[in-house]
Parts: sequence; C-alpha cells; structure tokens
Amino acid sequence: MEQMVNDIKQRQKAVIERLEATYRNNRLGHAYLFDGETGTGKEAAATHFAKLLLCEQPVNAVPCETCHNCRRVESRTHPNITMIEPDGQDIKKEQMSSLIMRMTKKGYEPGRKIYIISRAERMNIAAANTLLKFLEEPEGEVTAILLTSSYQSILPTIQSRCQRITFLPPRREEMIATLVDGGITASMAATVTMMTADVEQARLLAGNDQFAHMRKTVLKLIEASDRNVNEALLFIQSEWIPAMKEKEDMERGLDLLLYAYRDIVSMKAGLQSEMTFPDQQQIFRGLSMKMTYSRLSANMEAVLQAKKKLYGNMNRTLLMEQLVLKLQEGLMLV
Repeated sequence: MEQMVNDIKQRQKAVIERLEATYRNNRLGHAYLFDGETGTGKEAAATHFAKLLLCEQPVNAVPCETCHNCRRVESRTHPNITMIEPDGQDIKKEQMSSLIMRMTKKGYEPGRKIYIISRAERMNIAAANTLLKFLEEPEGEVTAILLTSSYQSILPTIQSRCQRITFLPPRREEMIATLVDGGITASMAATVTMMTADVEQARLLAGNDQFAHMRKTVLKLIEASDRNVNEALLFIQSEWIPAMKEKEDMERGLDLLLYAYRDIVSMKAGLQSEMTFPDQQQIFRGLSMKMTYSRLSANMEAVLQAKKKLYGNMNRTLLMEQLVLKLQEGLMLV
C-alpha cells in the first residue's frame, strides 16, 4: 500500500498536489474527470483522493493511511464508495439509475459519498444522459470521479460539468530505454510502450506469449491485405479470430493495427517519431510508397470505426471482414 502511494505521488506529483490543495483550501468540486492513458495511475489517484475525503485524521491534506476509513477505502469495502465499471460491452442506463438511487437514499455512514466510474467513455447515450441529470443537481456531499483514457469520447455536456485532471504519461524514450536495459528487445519495447504508460505493465506485456502472438498476427494481416483480398479474408477466419478470442483482445489488436498505419504515415511524411514497430521499417516503407495520404487516413478512420462497432452487437468475424475490404481499397499506387 505504501509503495503504491509513493509511486503515484512520484509519477503524478502535479496531480496529487492539485487534489491535496483543493482539499486544503476547502474548494472541493462535485465532479472530477481523470483523463490519461492506460497505466498513468488514474485508479491509484482516485483511491488516494477518496481516502483523503474520508480519512478520520488527515495531516496537511494527506490521508493517514492507517485509520478505519483509509483501510476500508484501500480494501474497497467502504459503504460510502460506489464503483461503476462496464457491464459487458458498455456502462448501461440501469447502472446509472441504480447508482443515483444509492447516492440519494439514507443509511450511509456520516461523511461524503463518492462514486468512481471506470472507463467512463463506455457509457452509452442513455447512461450518460442519466448521469448528466445527477451531475446538474447533486444532492448533499457527493463527489464523482470519472476515469477515462478517451476524453474526446465523453459527452461535451458531461465534460463541462467536471473538473478535468490530466495525467501526463512518462517520456516514452525513457520507458523504452528502461525496458531494453532489462533485456527486452527494442522492437517489443517500442510496441508495449504504446499500449501502456506504466513501465511494470509494459514489462509484463512484453513477456506475455499471447501478446507476442497477437503482435505477429496484426503484422501478418497487414501483409495479407497487401497481397490479396481473398487471402486477407481467409486469414481473418484462420488466424485473426482464433488469436483474438475475447473482445478485449480484439480491441488491443485493433489498437496495434491503428498504430501500424500511424507508423506508415510517419514514414511517408519522413517524420522522425518513435515507431511502434521499428522492426517493420522495410515493409512499412514499401506500403508508404503504395498508399496515398487520403487512403491512409481513410484506413485509420476505418479501424477507429471498427473499434466503436466492436462494443455493439456486431459479429466480430463480420466486423473484421468488412474492415479488411475497406483496408484493401487503400492499396493503390500514388
């Protein structure tokens, strides 16, 4: 517990100082939007802030970590805290309605009531509108903490009613150097640091055989799409779907595909940015000469749209087949 606290204070010093100053100056807002990449410490910061708001004996706007309330916040057993996470594909209206009922009924312990919504960008429209009404008219001492890695996906009306707290990622070059020093190849280090901003999570991912297979599968799809549409469609059935068994796997695969096209765009433009797949420079250079900027842009948009459809009710095989057909259109001579 102490290590986690010290880690988040070191990694997100400005964020923690801002939250503690808000408490110290008695200027607490009723809603916060923690915005940052995966692995930047949003969850740990939310826990730290919740402890501070409920701590029995804080010292200089720092939770004591040892009182009954701090211990219950740490173990996620405090009755005044409600955690909301996606129920399957998204966060549903029923979850928001249940949350509001919990927040407005009596019977809580004295003190502030807190609700934390993880992956808030996954709220469907009905859920977001239900929450919006509660954000506009909060009852009593209630604090909302919304966590997101996709600020632009949050309804503007919700954005405007929350204080945005931005979590900055560490320098990617430093993360890559740390991983390489630990024995991870430079190419894998470059890939995993695009997936998470947490060095330890990146190290675990780099050593995960399933992720290594997923990375190969994404690169093979790009090559298959380059050669022949029928080959690419067959590849979806024979290799992609078996490798991406869960929706979370598919989402990660689509992220990798998006980063691959970003690499191709960077090579076409002659940019010196750090690549996600530095071991694919020769192949990507060839693709960058084949594809126009407009088609590359269209392909990236197609991948983004596929990610949105993924958490709808669309069949995953059909989704990928449609995506492959759109990507195939991009393979034209400039």
